[in-house]
Amino acid sequence: MEDPWADSAGTSQPAGDNSTTTPATSNPPASAAATSSAATSSSRPSRITPRRLIAKPTQLQAVEDDPLGPLGAAAPPPATTPAAEDASPPVPPSKELPLRTTMPASAGQGKRAGPPDPHRIDDDDDALFPTGPRQPPPVQGALPSPVRTTAVPSVSVEQAAKPVFNITVGDPHKVGDLTSSHIVYSVRTKTTSKAYKNPEFEVKRRYRDFLWLYTTLHANNPGVVVPPPPEKQAVGRFESNFVEARRAALEKMLSKIAGHPQLGLDGDLKLFLESESFNIDVKHKERKEVNLGGESKGVLGSLGFGGGGSKFVEQDDWFHERRVYLDALENQLKALLKAMDGMVQQRKAMAEAAGDFSASLHALSTVELSPTLSGPLDALSELQLTIRDVYDRQAQQDVLTFGIIIEEYIRLIGSVKQSFLQRQKAFHSWHSAEGEMQKRKAAQDKLLRQGKSQQDRLNQVSAEVADAERKVHQARLLFDDMGRLMRSELDRFEREKVEDFKSAVETYLESAVEAQKELIEKWETFLMQLDAEDDETVFYRPPVVQANKPAGNTAVDRARARIDEDSD
Repeated sequence: MEDPWADSAGTSQPAGDNSTTTPATSNPPASAAATSSAATSSSRPSRITPRRLIAKPTQLQAVEDDPLGPLGAAAPPPATTPAAEDASPPVPPSKELPLRTTMPASAGQGKRAGPPDPHRIDDDDDALFPTGPRQPPPVQGALPSPVRTTAVPSVSVEQAAKPVFNITVGDPHKVGDLTSSHIVYSVRTKTTSKAYKNPEFEVKRRYRDFLWLYTTLHANNPGVVVPPPPEKQAVGRFESNFVEARRAALEKMLSKIAGHPQLGLDGDLKLFLESESFNIDVKHKERKEVNLGGESKGVLGSLGFGGGGSKFVEQDDWFHERRVYLDALENQLKALLKAMDGMVQQRKAMAEAAGDFSASLHALSTVELSPTLSGPLDALSELQLTIRDVYDRQAQQDVLTFGIIIEEYIRLIGSVKQSFLQRQKAFHSWHSAEGEMQKRKAAQDKLLRQGKSQQDRLNQVSAEVADAERKVHQARLLFDDMGRLMRSELDRFEREKVEDFKSAVETYLESAVEAQKELIEKWETFLMQLDAEDDETVFYRPPVVQANKPAGNTAVDRARARIDEDSD
């Protein structure tokens, strides 16, 4: 009979149950559980064989990292092969970090959980950086805005508050009879200054009005370099070239005066630009200054129109060097102007020679019977007329572009020397006032030594001494202020000289280049016509029947007349 307390697997176990004797630790947990259940169901003992209780070892099974823990639904066991069962122990689950960029991706790591990424950032990371951290997506730099701003660049407060003047001098025309004929110019002004009645106005002025403006501004502003008008010319003052050169010089003069920080605010400039009855207003102004009495004349005298004395010796080295420099510059500019005039005269002579040459060629083409030769000769004659016009135009442009600047700065140097002369007069006025003050003090000391018997006379002399001291102080301040003002004016003179000469040279070169280009184009056209030998009608021109007309007085007509006389 079977012992019910038997607890060991004896020899009475069936041979078909060998699978149950295999140690459980050599199999994976899931596989062991499945095998144990299968063996239990298949090895149920029969009723004949006595039942034995078998003790089985306790097995530990790894639980998936499920948020619900043991209560979560168990995943279905994956299918394994016998070779996988003998593999290494299972890898413990790894904890996911919150930032993927701080941990390098492993070879077997899956894609990020969640909804699909429409931008496929993970695919880019796997393709470009399979073993490194995910790089941030590239950021495209800011592109320039297609909308262009038209904002005006900012300027200083002084420049914004400064009024703008646009002055043009034009429409020169001759008025008057034979004894009082003169040229009248139209002065048109556009300004933003509130001191004028209208923003745009026009007046008529003649040359002596411009001369009055220069003299008045020079007297009102001692030490300031006032742009002077062009000089007078008794012979040829009604010629077109001279009138145009003077018009351009007067316009440049007014533009520089209006652009000056001190001269542009002078009341006499406003009177010149705006007054409709200029001559009457000027006479009224002069009469008013005369009625002011000695105070106005005293002020004018202290400004450099009075005083005198011994020869002035410059004590300031800076002013002495500038005076020597201005003398040398004036001599060089005069030499340059003389050479410029010679070149202009040479261009005019070349133009006249080209006209004579054209007349000779034309006469030769008229007597030539062969059209193959008369045609090119006539075309060459026309080309020489074009060359004559180019030389004439270039001579006039040289005067208006470069010559006018040279003449302007020769006159400006003269204006600077006038400022030096005013400073010298201010120096003499200062020392004259000091001498007068010493005389007054000597008279005062003499009265003081005489006692108090002449108290009234002493009070009068004391007042005269105080007045003399005031004049000395005023003259000294005026001399010092003129020195500082002249320093700034000479610096301004140098800056404007560089800009004006640079602009004049550029314009002169551009006009010369354009003239040469025009001549080259004409010569190339003529050569192309000569090369067209197959076409005999290139130079052919049908004869033109002209009525009898009186001979002209041009150089071409005179040359043709001389040729006709020689042929007769």
